[in-house]
Amino acid sequence: MTRTTWFGGLGVLLLVLGVHAGLWAAFNAPHEMPNWSGGHVAGLSFSPYREGQSPEDRVPPTDAELEQDIALAATVADRVRTYTSTEGMDRIPAIARRHGLKVTAGAWIDGRLDRNEEELDAVVRIARRSPNVDQLVIGNEVLLRGDQTLPQMLAILKDVRRRVDVPLSTAEPWHIWLKYPQLAQSVDFIALHVLPYWEGVPADQAVAYVKQRYDQVRAAYPGKPIVLAEVGWPSDGRMRQGAVPGRANQAEFVRGFLNLARAQGYDYYIMEAFDQPWKRSIEGSVGAFWGVFDADREAKFAFTGPVLEIPNWIWIAAGAVGIALPGLFWLLWRGRNLRVEGRVFYAGMLMVAGNVAAWTLYVATTQYLTLPMAIVYASLSVGLLFLLSMLLAESYEIAEALWVDKLRRHFSPFALEGSRHWPKVSLHLPICNEPPEMVMQTLDSLAKLDYPDFEVLVIDNNTKDPAVWKPVETYCQNLGVRFRFFHLEVCKGFKAGALNFGLAQTAPDAEIVGVIDSDYQVEPNWLKACVPYFDQANVGFVQAPQEHRDGHVSPFKEMINWEYAGFFNIGMVLRNERNAIIQHGTMTLIRKQAFNQLGDWATWCICEDAEMGLRLMQGGYESVYLNHAFGRGLTPDSFAGYKGQRFRWAYGAMQILRRYWRDLLPWSKSGLSREQKFHFCAGWAGWIADALSLVFAGAAVAWTAGLVFLPSYFEFPLSLFLVPTIAVFGFKIAYTISTYTARVPCTLRQTIGAALAGLALTFTVGKAVLIGLTTQSRPFLRTPKMENAPALVRGLTQAWQEGLLATALLVCAGVVVYCFQDANQQLDRQAGIWADPEALVWAAVLTVQAVPYLAAVVVSVVSAMPELGLSALRRRILRTKGT
Repeated sequence: MTRTTWFGGLGVLLLVLGVHAGLWAAFNAPHEMPNWSGGHVAGLSFSPYREGQSPEDRVPPTDAELEQDIALAATVADRVRTYTSTEGMDRIPAIARRHGLKVTAGAWIDGRLDRNEEELDAVVRIARRSPNVDQLVIGNEVLLRGDQTLPQMLAILKDVRRRVDVPLSTAEPWHIWLKYPQLAQSVDFIALHVLPYWEGVPADQAVAYVKQRYDQVRAAYPGKPIVLAEVGWPSDGRMRQGAVPGRANQAEFVRGFLNLARAQGYDYYIMEAFDQPWKRSIEGSVGAFWGVFDADREAKFAFTGPVLEIPNWIWIAAGAVGIALPGLFWLLWRGRNLRVEGRVFYAGMLMVAGNVAAWTLYVATTQYLTLPMAIVYASLSVGLLFLLSMLLAESYEIAEALWVDKLRRHFSPFALEGSRHWPKVSLHLPICNEPPEMVMQTLDSLAKLDYPDFEVLVIDNNTKDPAVWKPVETYCQNLGVRFRFFHLEVCKGFKAGALNFGLAQTAPDAEIVGVIDSDYQVEPNWLKACVPYFDQANVGFVQAPQEHRDGHVSPFKEMINWEYAGFFNIGMVLRNERNAIIQHGTMTLIRKQAFNQLGDWATWCICEDAEMGLRLMQGGYESVYLNHAFGRGLTPDSFAGYKGQRFRWAYGAMQILRRYWRDLLPWSKSGLSREQKFHFCAGWAGWIADALSLVFAGAAVAWTAGLVFLPSYFEFPLSLFLVPTIAVFGFKIAYTISTYTARVPCTLRQTIGAALAGLALTFTVGKAVLIGLTTQSRPFLRTPKMENAPALVRGLTQAWQEGLLATALLVCAGVVVYCFQDANQQLDRQAGIWADPEALVWAAVLTVQAVPYLAAVVVSVVSAMPELGLSALRRRILRTKGT
């Protein structure tokens, strides 16, 4: 690396780190807001449960923990309000008295009659023996939940009043008090709940909203004392319409309300003293974050001065840098082939990934996760990490596609004339049930090769009908001694088995073995342009791209032709930079000596070509990729054929992965370079992502059903995991357009068609990966090549599974949006799960998930369109071809 390159890279590093620090500082500027300097607050709602403790599980805090919590509450408040008088909570008044606190004692009332009697007896005992208990609240939102009817609650209140001589009430939201005047008449004071968050009120309007509802209730019941028994704002959790939880919003609301309460003379209890992790199960994630102290008993904000939304943001930002730093140093050292724009782009993507990872870790430490939640969170985090890895791999491809002036391993066809040693080449043409006319065209093109010494071995395997293979045998005899025909009635191992038979029949003096598919028509200069690369003893194979001669005859064929072209003009070119190309079983030339060293074609794998390429690299051989079309074949005629071909490729890749995964580990000594390991893994990662997408789509449908039918147990997944899904989908569109524009000679319309064709294979590839990772073997799938154009109904049925899944996802998205809009009119807190903007994010994710499966339906229908300009010969060729 030159001094100029080094300092240029260092400048990029400093620039990106500076922008990163500036953005973090800008987004975490202190929030200026009104101060509260009135001393102690009037009261705090007091639930003293810590992480791992819950009234539902009957795991109460210890005496020492109660003592600590009440002492802490006494530093900021004059009184506390409790919610239950059983499960050890009857100890609170005595401890509070020692710390100078008044207590409003509560009794929990629900639909369990025996438990209610226990609660009422306990609260009566507390009221009789505790001089610092000067109010009782019998039941909390009982009518709101529907646990008791109004007559039943009136009877309960009447019974308690008969047994105690302190003022009492029951606590309900403002609209319940307005709905039941009899309830207001039966209590000594109105214990009013006004929680603007639950009603979707924006934080900057929340204090005014509290006053509005307070005044409304006071006007309805003049002269009746009112106590704001719950008033507060959450510091974290889900958005609800315009209400955004947050530390700064919580501080601003509490300070603003305290100033209002002092001006208006309100009696109140701030909701609440401490975060309560156990409330996630009844109120969703936001239920855990209403405390002015967190679960570790640390104050979330001061009552005066600016407030930071994320007090420890510097450490998170530093963590993001630490995560990204190895990649940044690698870019500084190894990215010297990139221009400055490419380095800046990729360094920026590294920082994006680092920040997402750091934020994921931060959220994990602040969400009060239970063990089941932690398992789910960890699983989603692994998926997110995989997503980020793919993002970085594709980002580097974009950087190399757009901002590399010169490729380091660019190979051009030779044009050598005159005397030299031309090693003998043995060309192997395996066929199975192939249309004779098509094979004859291929043989004609091979006969025209401008090369002094070659042979052609045609190996027909497993074709039962002599009318199919006999004409090819006769044609080979007519072409001369260079062409030898073999018919194998039974050949195990499919194409690999046929190729192994060909190796055994290869001329002893042949130095190079070539493989070509039966539909390919080659250029005369193929061998002369490629064979000279074998003059270098370390070259193991020379590969040319797959090209197609029928990509213009129909919209469907045009789409898939350009989809293939993307791999060969982008992926293979970039892989070639690191000697990591994928060998594919046509237009390939292999040093025969390598077979002697490494063994024959693998009959256990249906992608024997890619497997052989991997073994050649393990054996220390170099590969050469000439991005020049020396031969052109035929594309599949139908969407079913297109899917079948890609299924085979993906399934075979998983077979290879299962066999060689240990050799692909970064620290393994397998003969593969780190770059080769990276490209093999990165290449398969996209297919594994399709499998994960398929699993996620099914899970998303099931999760939506849970949201609809079991809202108490399901809530919308964290946006932390949802937003990247949408963002990555947009990134992949940008990736395709940018790389195609730079590397593939097609129009924007053709690029979009190629992207659509690639998306259409998501279901097929995902299914192949899942099957490939869970089964040992799979029947060989042959690719239909020259069949009649399918009817429209066939076009639809070829994608019926994808269409069904797309429909399910879109219906789920519609249901979520409908329920979200409907819930905006509700005030019931239990309906709060629907009144959440994250419902729209979830609906968007469902819609994005449906796009690949909709693409499959579209491409399948397009494949049903008739081809244009078909020759008479092509119309006669109706059989299928194995690849």
